[in-house]
Amino acid sequence: MGLEKENMDTSVFMDDDEFNRSIEPILKKGKLYEAELDRDPNDINAQLKVGFEDVIAEPMSTHSFDKVWIGSHAVFELVKFMLYRLLSTLLAVPMAFVLGLAFAVLSCIHIWLLMPALQGFLMLLPSLQAVWRSLTDMFVTPLFHSMGKSLSSVNVKTTEY
Repeated sequence: MGLEKENMDTSVFMDDDEFNRSIEPILKKGKLYEAELDRDPNDINAQLKVGFEDVIAEPMSTHSFDKVWIGSHAVFELVKFMLYRLLSTLLAVPMAFVLGLAFAVLSCIHIWLLMPALQGFLMLLPSLQAVWRSLTDMFVTPLFHSMGKSLSSVNVKTTEY
């Protein structure tokens, strides 16, 4: 038995984004940069993760010129990015103020009105349950017992013609 040599070519294909992520953290100018903070960790806005291909798609049978496709993709991403930045700059602080007020009012109502009323009602339930049970035992139970006794003598026969 001799030594067998095998010559294999191995290649690794990696996107630039994946290559850059694989060497995190990157050291720049003496500072340590960490991965970008996930601002939606609970994936509340998953429906807004829309790309160009999700909105505009050309089937295999019809294609525009490559330059038109690339240009429209660039315009789409640029307008989406810039308009979102502009609108969030104009609306973020006022909406945060309004939503903060709304949640503060809802919290106050829940803590100081709803929960005390609910706890008071739950404290009354055992006595109300005893009263309800006695009322049902006095009125409803005898009615259904008598209906059951009177209807138990009914015989039903089926006949086929």
